[in-house]
Amino acid sequence: MNDAHVRIGIIGCGQIGSRHIERYMKIPGATIVGVADLSKTARDAAAEAAGGAKAFKDFRELLAMDEVQAVDVCLHNNLHAPVTAAAFKAGKHVFCEKPIAGSYADGLAMVKAAKRYRCRLSIQIASLFQPATKAARRLIEAGRLGKPYFARSVGFRRRGRCFVDGYGSKDFVRRHVAAGGALYDMGIYHISQILHLLGNPSARTITGGTYQEIDMYADRRRTSRFDVEELGLGYVRLADGVTLIVEESWAIHLGSLGHSCVVGPKAGLSFEPDGLKLYGTQDDLEMDSTVQADTADRRRHMVDPAYAAFDSPQHHWIATLNGSLAKPIDTAAIALNTMLISEGVYLSQKLGREVTAAEVVKRSKSTAVKNV
Repeated sequence: MNDAHVRIGIIGCGQIGSRHIERYMKIPGATIVGVADLSKTARDAAAEAAGGAKAFKDFRELLAMDEVQAVDVCLHNNLHAPVTAAAFKAGKHVFCEKPIAGSYADGLAMVKAAKRYRCRLSIQIASLFQPATKAARRLIEAGRLGKPYFARSVGFRRRGRCFVDGYGSKDFVRRHVAAGGALYDMGIYHISQILHLLGNPSARTITGGTYQEIDMYADRRRTSRFDVEELGLGYVRLADGVTLIVEESWAIHLGSLGHSCVVGPKAGLSFEPDGLKLYGTQDDLEMDSTVQADTADRRRHMVDPAYAAFDSPQHHWIATLNGSLAKPIDTAAIALNTMLISEGVYLSQKLGREVTAAEVVKRSKSTAVKNV
């Protein structure tokens, strides 16, 4: 894209869309020129927050705007694929809320469509741009861990299921809209973070289980029709002999599940509440270190003007479109790999056995909403 100033359209003006608008308004070179939502209240509020953008009920009217170069799709999971496909056909680049879609099949179709229409596709994975992740990436690339061979992806809430525990809408816990529960809502961040640090290796086999066991308010269960998992667990064999353990909880009777980590023969990195920790041995002495990730991040901003492109998914997206990034992070590829692993957990639970990545790909079906 030759124009250094990127003109954006927002599709979906709810809770997530509002957050994205707030972020874009702080990014030099990004302008929101249009918003679309079925709710008049939501789209009018979004248009005002975006500084007077045009507002539409039908997202297709927004796609028809010549001045819109790219759209940000802030809709529920099973709407990602059809709306993204329509945007590509209209010649628009797409930034999409996580997960990439409601199924691996739909995510793969989105990636292929981006190539076919020569458009860019990026997925909102905020965890990749956290100071701790960026610091961990630097240490791994510098060889401080050696070749990683073990990793854990952990997401923990003791009692934080969407809607039934008070947060979010009921659409987050309905399979026909959200396609999945904890693995799709939170797991995308944690699994993608670890895959990114490992270089996004392909999965070979997946064993997993999903659970919904803990009581919930009767009225909220009834009105939500809750039919997704509150706990997802996985054991994944990745390429090059790397083992990945996945633990993702919306609700569990424990105080903690531990921490996400990446381990190699020289050292291990652990994402802990009080910071990124490096565990290793020096001069035959076990050494535990706290990585000053936030300090390093602030310093990089002062010495490298281009570093702002890694402040958030939206910053990265705008820098990708205006051509200021030589090698953007391929968030779509990472998100698609994450989807394969998550869907592999579901398939393993259904079949009661280990499954191969090839099986997941073969069995995956579209869950996208038709006739959007």
